[in-house]
Amino acid sequence: MRLKQLEIKGFKSFANETVINFNEDVIGIVGPNGSGKSNIVDAIRWVLGEQKSRELRLDQMSSVIFNGTKRRKAGGVAQVCLTFENTKNLLPTEYNTVAITRMLYRSGESEYRLNGVPCRLKDITSLFLDTGIGSNSYAIIALGMVDDILSDKDNSRRRMFEQAAGVSKYKVRKRETLNKLKNTSDDLERVEDLLFEINNNLKSLEKQAKRTQRYFELKAKYKDYSTNLAILKISSLKERQNELRKKLETEEGHYRQYEVEISKLESALERERKDNLDKEKALSDRQRELNNLVGNIRGMENDKRMYQQKQQFLEENQSKLTEDIRNTKARIQQLEQDIEYYRSELNQEKRLETTLEEGLTAAEEKLAAIRKSHGALKEGLDEVVARQQALERQAFELEKQKAINTNQAESNQNNLERYTQEIEQRSKEVGGLREKMNVLEAEERQKSEALANLARAEEERQERLQQAEAELEELTKKMTRVNREMDAKRNEYKLTKSMVENLEGFPESIRFLSTTKSSEWDKDTPLLSDLIYVKEEYRVAIENYLEPYLNYYVVPNMEAAYRAIQLLSKTQKGKANFFLLDAFHDYVAPMALLPDTTRAIDLVETDPAYRNLCSYLLEKVLLTVKEEIQHQLPEGDFVLLSQSGRYIQRRYSVSGGSIGLFEGKKIGRKKNLEVLDSAIKKLEREENRLSTEFYSLKSKIEGLKAQRTPSQIQQEQAVLNRLMQEKAALGSRLENFESFIREADDKRAAIERAVQKLEESNLGIEAALKEKNKEVAAVKDQIANTDVNFRQVAEEMSEASSVFNNKNIEFVRQQNKVSSFQRELSFREKQLEEARSTVASNQTNLERSAEEVKAIQDSTDTLEKQLQEAYAQRKEKESLLTEAEQNYFQARGGINEQEDKLRKLNKQRQDAQVLVNNLKDKTNDLKFEISSVAQRLRIEFNIDINTIINEEASVEIPQEELEMKVERLRGRLENYGEINPMAVEAYDEMKERYESITLQRDDILKAKQSLEDTIKEIEETATAQFLEAFEKARLFFIDVFRSLFTEDDNCDLILVDPSDPLESKIEIVAKPKGKRPQTINQLSGGEKTLTATALLFALYLLKPAPFCIFDEVDAPLDDANIEKFNKIIKKFSKDSQFIIVTHNKLTMAAVDTIYGVYMAEQGVSGVSPVDFRDFEHTTSFEVVGN
Repeated sequence: MRLKQLEIKGFKSFANETVINFNEDVIGIVGPNGSGKSNIVDAIRWVLGEQKSRELRLDQMSSVIFNGTKRRKAGGVAQVCLTFENTKNLLPTEYNTVAITRMLYRSGESEYRLNGVPCRLKDITSLFLDTGIGSNSYAIIALGMVDDILSDKDNSRRRMFEQAAGVSKYKVRKRETLNKLKNTSDDLERVEDLLFEINNNLKSLEKQAKRTQRYFELKAKYKDYSTNLAILKISSLKERQNELRKKLETEEGHYRQYEVEISKLESALERERKDNLDKEKALSDRQRELNNLVGNIRGMENDKRMYQQKQQFLEENQSKLTEDIRNTKARIQQLEQDIEYYRSELNQEKRLETTLEEGLTAAEEKLAAIRKSHGALKEGLDEVVARQQALERQAFELEKQKAINTNQAESNQNNLERYTQEIEQRSKEVGGLREKMNVLEAEERQKSEALANLARAEEERQERLQQAEAELEELTKKMTRVNREMDAKRNEYKLTKSMVENLEGFPESIRFLSTTKSSEWDKDTPLLSDLIYVKEEYRVAIENYLEPYLNYYVVPNMEAAYRAIQLLSKTQKGKANFFLLDAFHDYVAPMALLPDTTRAIDLVETDPAYRNLCSYLLEKVLLTVKEEIQHQLPEGDFVLLSQSGRYIQRRYSVSGGSIGLFEGKKIGRKKNLEVLDSAIKKLEREENRLSTEFYSLKSKIEGLKAQRTPSQIQQEQAVLNRLMQEKAALGSRLENFESFIREADDKRAAIERAVQKLEESNLGIEAALKEKNKEVAAVKDQIANTDVNFRQVAEEMSEASSVFNNKNIEFVRQQNKVSSFQRELSFREKQLEEARSTVASNQTNLERSAEEVKAIQDSTDTLEKQLQEAYAQRKEKESLLTEAEQNYFQARGGINEQEDKLRKLNKQRQDAQVLVNNLKDKTNDLKFEISSVAQRLRIEFNIDINTIINEEASVEIPQEELEMKVERLRGRLENYGEINPMAVEAYDEMKERYESITLQRDDILKAKQSLEDTIKEIEETATAQFLEAFEKARLFFIDVFRSLFTEDDNCDLILVDPSDPLESKIEIVAKPKGKRPQTINQLSGGEKTLTATALLFALYLLKPAPFCIFDEVDAPLDDANIEKFNKIIKKFSKDSQFIIVTHNKLTMAAVDTIYGVYMAEQGVSGVSPVDFRDFEHTTSFEVVGN
């Protein structure tokens, strides 16, 4: 494949349309600095798909468009077209000529074309993949890129190897496959999450459809069991209450008796403890003295063991040194004998060596005389033979050329007839193809418009459907939330209303006054709990504090309260409490506030008429969000409430504990009913509105689903694809036919001219052939006369050479034998010297070791005497310590007996106290349990415990088992949740969706496995191909490097990480003769350029690029290296085109054609060609130099 043409228009400084033809092997581009030479290279790089403006020496890509001058306006578009001849079918296309075009408009729009047909950048990249052509391939090298290659900037070195090895397509495929695998994994994860969510919802909907009927059955069963359980519990609790009262009286007597005994025993025990302190101090002193003595003894024993170990080591070392001295002396005696033997043998062999050397010299002189005579005869014979061979070759070439010319003439005549017939046939076919092409183009335009309309409609439908489904899902969540909130509010409303109407939790006197009609009493007189309202977050805390006053009636004056008291007294209905409203008329509450607190009165809502009353009740009552009880309140009658209601703290008391189920339900019941009723109505309106929207959205979704058009789009797309394929195939055939006709006409004319030249050439060859045959016969006669004398001299020289070789071999053998004896003698003498030195050193060490042993023995004897004295002292102190311990522990034993007795009494008193407290707690618990049972029956079933207290249980089930059944039923009812009327329909729709998504998940899993297998196959293939290519490139690099430098220079290519060759860095080792650079950066500029050139041409040898562009790469080279550079360019130009941008005159003289770049107008570049093959190189060089 070859570069054919470059067309530039509006690109950088090329404002006018400029055409550069690349018809030769080596093309030079020259011109002054700033004339636009490198813009030609940038144009080629840009049209091949370069996307980085920095690589084009620009700040932004739009700067490639001609920016205008003083005389010219700025261009509107940059356009570059690069044409190739696909002669070797390197490009995977059926076209013989391939033209790629890139255009960029000022609006920012860009366009790529392939043979005039719009295409994508990806199509062009794929077309040139692994061909050695690309915007960043090794085919385009600028001077600055030499350093980038040598320094491996941005992995440029490995990228070139990948292109040359042909693994770029594998890495692209792997990267694309990894992206697909990531997307597939993401899709799978989303599908799995969706399936998990749908499956949970599916199970929930399936259960909801079956739960409604079971709910009421469970509720009826729960009421029956709960009523029977309440009867059994009340009966059991009253019996236990009587038993606990009797036990409590008995245990309180036991507790008082234990307290008297403990007081007596504690007084006696205190006196004995005081006496025992002196004995404990004496024991401690003696124990400390003994411990100090034992520590000293242990230190002396450790020193003694250390001395003994050191003495043992020295004695063992003495034995070893003695043995070494004895062995070394025996070795010295043996070495002296060996030395004497080798000296005798060496003298004898040297004499024999002298004799052999004399014989060798005589044989060499005889051989030299015979060779001189032989050489003179051979020179004469060789000259005559060479002349004969030259004449025979000349005659053979003439005969060969004659035969070739004859065959070519016959072949050309046959081709001439064939081309004439084919031109006539193809001309007829071209007309028919043009008519078909016009019909296909019209159909393609029609189908493209129809397909675009369908695609837009389908995209709009999908967007509306997705939006509607999202709105439906959000609406369903809102409906569920509203229904749950509405059910909770309704249940709370019913419970509160029941408590208000039935006056639950109030004493009999309150219920009487609130239901009795009398002229003396107004039954609508409010209770305090009905007059105030508190927000829910503060309600429990305020209610707990106001608990004692919530059942108080609020009356206008004393007279109204007195009438009510008289009525209760008369009817014997108990007692009631009253607040006199007129008493608070002039009351003013003091202002009181602590840090991080809120006044309780500020949180209460009430009618202004009752405001003073509330201020009086909540005077100095503060709320805090802190759950920790304050250690101390400041002066004043402050009351601190925790916001959660867990405690009430006063200055001298605190109360609190767990929060009951019904706490916070008494205060503001009537007001709360109004709030709940308003909230329920609001939720009902919201629920109706959401239901209307739900069914409207569902109908809209069904309508959108019914409008699907994918099958129609696929049919139209298939028809359009078929038309485009037919059009492309037809266009290819039409272009091939027209190209064939033009080429056939040209070839027919060329063949006619060639036939005429061949006939003229054969006439001249026949005359020259007769003359050559005569000269060959004369030379053969001369050779026969000279050959006899030459053979005789050659036999004598062979015999003399054989004698010389034999004597030379004997002499060399004798030299080796003498050298061997000399080496052995030197080795034995060195060993003898080392052995004598070792004996002297060991003797010195033996004497020093004996002195150390004697000193250690003296120290050991002294230490032994000190140890015996210390042992005697230790025995005496141990005796005194034993006596003190006996006195101390005897006294301590008595104290322990008294303490044990005291602990037992304390334990018995504590047990008695715990038992009393437990009995009191149990009594209170029983009271609370009885109240709880009654209250639960009233709240849950509206049953008064007094109406069933005397009844018998209607079920014969043990109480424990009945409690378990009630708890299970209650738990089931509490956790039952709400009933969804649309559950069945929603279940069927969701199940269909679940099955559809499950099939999608299976398809995604299969695709994921396929992608993983593809990645593995790509890695194995690419690795094997890369390693094979790397080894070949390495050998090529060594050969080319040595041809550019010398044969003695060293170089290599090394994979830094052989375990991962596809990602490994590649190191370049270059060591010219006489240099040892640590890194390649230490080479000179010219050496770096030649090294980079060697690497590039090594890659060309591995995979020749169709063309190569050098942008001022030869600038650092001197004249000698320029010659090498130009020679290798000429060598490789047989397989590749070279385009060289240069300022060097020698390089200019070496190219075939030069394009001169100039600026006739400031800011506008132009080109002018010069063909150097019309001149001799010397002459052209002189012209350029002048």
